[in-house]
Amino acid sequence: MKKRQSRGWVRRVQQTSNAMDIPEGLFARSPRAIAQGLKHAVMTSRRTKGTKFQSAMSMLNWFINRGGRGLPQERRDRLEEAKIELRALFARTPQGQALKRSRKRTTTSRKGGSRRARASRSIPAGTPP
Repeated sequence: MKKRQSRGWVRRVQQTSNAMDIPEGLFARSPRAIAQGLKHAVMTSRRTKGTKFQSAMSMLNWFINRGGRGLPQERRDRLEEAKIELRALFARTPQGQALKRSRKRTTTSRKGGSRRARASRSIPAGTPP
């Protein structure tokens, strides 16, 4: 007969994983306080993978997903607002791209376009490659 495994796997994963350390009661605060707390936790933790923004957003999504259907709509809305605040703190857009300053582009235009475009125009249609 097989010995039953201990049930402390969540505690073991939380202690040994590369997740950041989150203060107790963080997700019960206001959306701005949640975002600031996650940013502070991610900036001070050395146990993160990916970018700091990815780690913070993944922990927020993890909490939302763990709540599942049992999470009240009011609390879910607060956590979704925290995502918006977190993106603003890290200067990110909803599509995941960093906000960039617009810079003046200086391009030199060539007559005829690129080499690839010129090469494709020089081959007559219907001839084998």
